[in-house]
Amino acid sequence: MGNPGTFKRGLLLSALSYLGFETYQVISQAAVVHAAAKVEEILEQADYLYESGETEKLYQLLTQYKESEDAELLWRLARASRDVAQLSRTSEEEKKLLVYEALEYAKRALEKNESHFAAHKWYAICLSDVGDYEGIKAKIANAYIIKEHFEKAIELNPKDATSIHLMGIWCYTFAEMPWYQRRIAKMLFATPPSSTYEKALGYFHRAEQVDPNFYSKNLLLLGKTYLKLHNKKLAAFWLMKAKDYPAHTEEDKQIQTEAAQLLTSFSEKN
Repeated sequence: MGNPGTFKRGLLLSALSYLGFETYQVISQAAVVHAAAKVEEILEQADYLYESGETEKLYQLLTQYKESEDAELLWRLARASRDVAQLSRTSEEEKKLLVYEALEYAKRALEKNESHFAAHKWYAICLSDVGDYEGIKAKIANAYIIKEHFEKAIELNPKDATSIHLMGIWCYTFAEMPWYQRRIAKMLFATPPSSTYEKALGYFHRAEQVDPNFYSKNLLLLGKTYLKLHNKKLAAFWLMKAKDYPAHTEEDKQIQTEAAQLLTSFSEKN
C-alpha cells in the first residue's frame, strides 16, 4: 500500500479539491441567479420609466448596460434610443446618431435571441428609420427585410397589436407610393415591393380585434384607409373614434387634430 501518511494526505487533498469544486459550483450558480435577479430589477425599472413617459431617464438607465448580452435589455435600449431621437429638442445631428445606435442595439438583440418577437419588431422599426438617411434605393431594398421581420414578430406573438398595426402601415405605405417612386422602384428592382389598401385594412382591423382602442393612430388609419377605398360611412365612424380618443401623448393630440380636419373636409364636400 506504500506510505500510509502519503495515502492519507492524498485523500485529504482530494477531499479538499472536491470541496473546492463544489464551493465553486455553488458560488457560480449564485452569481448566475444574482445576475438574473439584477437584470429583472433593471427591466422593472425600465418598464416603469417607459410607462411614465420618462424618455431621457430611461435612456440614461439603459445606456449603463449597453455592453449587455441580454436581448430583453438590448431591444429596450433600441426603443429608448429611438424615442430620444424622436424628441423635438433633439438636434438633427444627434437624431441621426441615435437612429443608427438604435439599429445596432436592435441587431444585437436579434443576434442574442432570434425567437424574441420584440427583437424582430424593433429591428424592423429601426431599419425603417435608417432608410430616411440612405436614399430611396436603400429604403426600397430594406422594405423586404422590414416586412419579413414584422411578419416574424407577428408569428412569434400573434397577440401583439403593435406588430400587426406596423404591418398594416407597411401595406398602406406601399399602396400609397407615388407614381414617380414606383417608377424608380421598377427601374431598380425586378419585383419592387407593393401592396393594397385592402391588405392594410385587414391588418388594422386585426390589430383592433387583438387589443381594441390600443392606439389612436390605428383608429385614424382605419378611417384614412376607408377614405382611400371610398367608403365614407365607415371612414367617418373610425375618424370619429380617433377624434374622441383620450389624448395622453403629443401624438394623440396631433391625431385628434388630423381626424377632426379629415371629418370636416369630407363632410363639407357632401
